[in-house]
Amino acid sequence: MENNKKNRAWWEPALIMFAKSSIWIAVPVICALFIGKYLDKRYGTDPWMFIGMTILGFIISIVALAKISLDYIHNIEKDLPAQTEKKEKNGKSN
Repeated sequence: MENNKKNRAWWEPALIMFAKSSIWIAVPVICALFIGKYLDKRYGTDPWMFIGMTILGFIISIVALAKISLDYIHNIEKDLPAQTEKKEKNGKSN
């Protein structure tokens, strides 16, 4: 696994985080909009189910984005000491 990290391009982790974040922003909100519209038509509660499901979709998105962000922060904090050691070793050998 350590070898896999070395072979990755410098931009790859950022692209992965962008993709995950974009998916967690779009999918819950879009699904909530369609489900809310369907429930409003079915039960005649126009626009209350639509509004409620939209709010629920936003809450799900916010919680997921917070979790993803915290995971990446913890990963960065784990990698920082290793990067600092590499810089110190490179600096001492020069």
